[in-house]
Amino acid sequence: MQFRIAVLTGDGIGPEITTEAVKVLKAVGGRFNHDFSLEYGLLGGVAIDKTGAALPDDTLELCRASDAVLLGAVGDPKWDNDPQARVRPEDGLLALRKGLKLFANLRPIRVFPVLVNGANLKPEVLEGVDFIFVRELTGGIYFGLPRKRWRTSRGWRAVDTMSYSEREIERIVHVGFELARARRRKLVSVDKANVLESSRLWRQVTNEVAKSYPDVGLEHMFVDACAMRLIQNPAYFDVVVTSNMFGDILTDEASMLAGSLGMLPSASLAGVPREGDAIFGLYEPAHGSAPRRAGQNVANPLATILSTAMMLRYSFGLAGEAQVVEGAVAGVLDDNYRTYDIMSEGKVKVGTSQMGDLVAGKVGS
Repeated sequence: MQFRIAVLTGDGIGPEITTEAVKVLKAVGGRFNHDFSLEYGLLGGVAIDKTGAALPDDTLELCRASDAVLLGAVGDPKWDNDPQARVRPEDGLLALRKGLKLFANLRPIRVFPVLVNGANLKPEVLEGVDFIFVRELTGGIYFGLPRKRWRTSRGWRAVDTMSYSEREIERIVHVGFELARARRRKLVSVDKANVLESSRLWRQVTNEVAKSYPDVGLEHMFVDACAMRLIQNPAYFDVVVTSNMFGDILTDEASMLAGSLGMLPSASLAGVPREGDAIFGLYEPAHGSAPRRAGQNVANPLATILSTAMMLRYSFGLAGEAQVVEGAVAGVLDDNYRTYDIMSEGKVKVGTSQMGDLVAGKVGS
């Protein structure tokens, strides 16, 4: 089978980690007789430097003409350190999500057994942790208006707006329920309904959607309680659905359960995942561009490689091939190979390219 993939390598370590993901995709193609056609485009800081825009029009068109998008990472201190910058690399990512209607961000949190002893929490807390976050991606405070800064007679002021419509909440909650139905049938919806009006609407709409899923248990949880439960008893969760900003923060916290952000893949989908369906999506690691690590062959590519497994599963309907990639990652870890961020005593430290070679080799065999 043939699949067209837009590859946006981005900034910092992005080109290095996407190179390793492409190695693994080619190994999948060779083993299962699939043709992955790759076309490259610009996004983020590299796009600003070359075109003046964080998301050039031709990059958006390339993505729209593809079956899926593989993204590295965007961002650079050059823009972070300038509060007056008119355009930033992250603007391109937000515009891409909006332009491709990628409203559902899936971030699985899986603790590989061989990494349990290398994490910061007690091993018994991490045993059996395997859940997935569903983060609303195109609404909420990151897109709400008004959004501005202005000077007053008493100094500067700023405002951001958290805004959600019934439709936006309804569709993301459906994603959560569908995933829970295919897993352990337990959905936790995270909000701040004791304070925020938008969260009260979130809870109201979630309760209405729940009537269509009588086979799935629903629990509401305040975001601060969820943050504590993630550390206290992370195995409690199966599927967690929440808003854009809450999901952004909570998933970074949860990444530490897996040992490193370098182990956390993600998928951003344009539809509700149901068994047998192929959904357009963008696949990227949950971590940033780590510019200080760029060009050193040290970055962990496993989050990006695991993101390609999600691509195989959700956009191409190749669940078996996805399992092979995930099994290859587990196998390499079982063989005691580690990048610097998950390194522990007695293990074999490898670089970015060697880790990619190891995983691709297992996939190919």
